Amino acid sequence: SILGDARNEEMQKTLNLKIKYRESFRPFAPAVMAEEANDYFDLESTSPYMLLVKPVTQARRANVPDNYDGLEVREKLYTKRSDLPAITHVDFSARIQTVHQDTNPKFHQLLGAFKDKTGYSLLVNTSFNVRGEPIVCTPEDGYRCFMRTEMDYLVVGNYLFKKTEQPEWQNTDNWQEEFVLD
Repeated sequence: SILGDARNEEMQKTLNLKIKYRESFRPFAPAVMAEEANDYFDLESTSPYMLLVKPVTQARRANVPDNYDGLEVREKLYTKRSDLPAITHVDFSARIQTVHQDTNPKFHQLLGAFKDKTGYSLLVNTSFNVRGEPIVCTPEDGYRCFMRTEMDYLVVGNYLFKKTEQPEWQNTDNWQEEFVLD
C-alpha cells in the first residue's frame, strides 16, 4: 500500500499527480482503526475490504459555501469539506477500510502509533502502483516504483528506505509507456 496523512490538504493532489500519475480529482480511501471508525464516519458495520462508501460524520465536516451544491466538480474538489480532506469526496463520503487488531495487527499498530502522534487513527490507503501498471508484487517492483515516483519513504519488511539517501535512479526506460492506458 501507499499510505498518506488524510489531514493534509495537498495529499490527494500530490498522490494523484506525483505518485499515481492520474487525474488530480480521483478520491482515496481511508484505513481506520475499526474501534474508532464511528468517530469519523456514519458506519453501521465494519468494512475490512474497502467495500462500503459512507458519509463523513457531521462533526468532521467543514462549513462549505451556501452555493456548494451548485459548484462545478473541480470547484467542489478545491473546497475544504472536512478535517480529512484527502479522503472526503465531494459528496462528503469515503470508501472505508476498517482495520482490526485481530486480523491485521501490524497495520492496526501503525494506525495506533499515528494516533499517538496526531490524535487521528486513520491514514490514506491506496494500492501500491502507478497508473497503467499492476500492483507491485516483489521488493524489486516496490523499489522501482518508489524510485520512479515522488514517494518519500519505502518500507519493505523491517527496512526503511529514505528517498534522499538512495543512489540516483539510472533506469532510462520510458516506464510510463510500458503499459497501454485505456
